[in-house]
Amino acid sequence: MKLSASLVLYKNAPDIVRNAVISLLNTPITIHFSVVDNSPTSELSQVFSEFQDFDIEYFHNKGNNVGFGKAHNLAIRTVKKCKYHLVMNPDVYFEPNVLIELIKYLETNQDVGLVTPKILSPNGEIQYLCKRNPSVFILFARRFIPRILQNLFKGYLNWYEMRETGYNRVMDVPYLSGCFMLFRKEYLDEIGYFDENIFMYLEDADITRRMSQKYRAIFYPHVHIYHHWARGSYKSLRLMLITIQSSFYLFNKYGWRLF
Repeated sequence: MKLSASLVLYKNAPDIVRNAVISLLNTPITIHFSVVDNSPTSELSQVFSEFQDFDIEYFHNKGNNVGFGKAHNLAIRTVKKCKYHLVMNPDVYFEPNVLIELIKYLETNQDVGLVTPKILSPNGEIQYLCKRNPSVFILFARRFIPRILQNLFKGYLNWYEMRETGYNRVMDVPYLSGCFMLFRKEYLDEIGYFDENIFMYLEDADITRRMSQKYRAIFYPHVHIYHHWARGSYKSLRLMLITIQSSFYLFNKYGWRLF
């Protein structure tokens, strides 16, 4: 089998999840699809009852929310022989050609271990989710400095999001978004899966960094997906604290860089 995919759920809106699933299953390729549901109840399992003709493995953690990375790892470890593995969020949707084009790119670029497409909001606006490795100031400024004052650091913040590239060319990226990551499975097995010490947020920064140490992590702008992007850590004190904890862990792991 060429492609496996994993999806992690936690109290998501069923219609949003359904659109993500339909997008994946509309891809004209055989896919082994693993779903790990961290929700308190298994209500979302009803979404997958509509797709019984497909190779879908649904696992409910029975209210044990183990986090984003660990849940994806549970799914990835069930994959036997697949050439590529997709990590996707439940709040994305895309056209049938997207994965085909990304796989073609991986087929012809053996030094690439991870690729991500252009990511758009549902209204068509680009989401600037290609980033350089974070610093303490960058993460603090993006979360705590009011937007009106962020204009004082606009150039630096834009540099962090690699906006000067125009997001219109293939490029190596130090930090790709975890909402849609297509891995070469052999290389993913080699570098290790998501760091389970990170409950949520910045696990994508870590895994991109580890992949980049041995292979290439690529932004491929010639296909795109749509991403609802809830920005949960900006709306919830609990998620904000999780983000801070993840940041401390990441800086302890790779070194504390102020700017």
